[in-house]
Amino acid sequence: MSNSSTQTGMVDQLDLSDAGPTPAEIAFAHAYLAAGTMDPAIKARLSDPARIAERAALTAQRRARDWGQVGYYSAANAALAGQPVDAVFIGSSITEMWTLADPELFSKGVVGRGISGQTSPQMLVRFMSDVVALKPAIVHLLCGTNDIAGNTGPSTPRDYQNNVRAMVTLALANGATVILGSILPCAPHARRIAELNAWLKSLAVELQLVWADYYPVLATEDGAIRPGLARDGLHPVGAGYALMRPVADAALAEARRRRAK
Repeated sequence: MSNSSTQTGMVDQLDLSDAGPTPAEIAFAHAYLAAGTMDPAIKARLSDPARIAERAALTAQRRARDWGQVGYYSAANAALAGQPVDAVFIGSSITEMWTLADPELFSKGVVGRGISGQTSPQMLVRFMSDVVALKPAIVHLLCGTNDIAGNTGPSTPRDYQNNVRAMVTLALANGATVILGSILPCAPHARRIAELNAWLKSLAVELQLVWADYYPVLATEDGAIRPGLARDGLHPVGAGYALMRPVADAALAEARRRRAK
């Protein structure tokens, strides 16, 4: 993996030499998701300054090459050419890790297009290539935590709302039924999450979208994720995704029912 890109301006093809998760990232995700006590040495990496710095450097490098990470799934998208796609789940790390936690869900035409650390403007940038181009019948949108955390800089609730509306508009304009997912609980951002979830639910009602409310099955009364469902206060472990699965199944069933009318 090179340390910098020589590409500048508009090019015929993006440098995708470091697109997609590294083997180390995949191995860590599997360890994180597994049941039982996490290996202390692996768990220590969650707060290890060296690992945090390494991830930050990799993220910066990837953004410099491809800010929206449009190329992250380019090979996977090409492999689906001509195949029917039932549903695309687009989101951030919560969606990306979900594909590892529950591969049975992401089968038979259901594909995951989550990218760790992404905010709603980045998802909007890649929405055409990672969602619309696949011509899915259903689009599942789950995002917001990284916007609140400021992963790509400061933004306002209106910015987030505009990005979500734009993605929903693109999906509907291309004939997809939209499932709108609630933001998962996270104690440091409980107030803002509650505000945005109320808005997301109202948008689902306004536009007659399918509402997938994951928050109640994961949250404590004070807006934290329930003990035993995450190791870092945000990302579900396998048990957390197991609680999310019935909500997702019900939302997919409702979306398919509406399309069958």
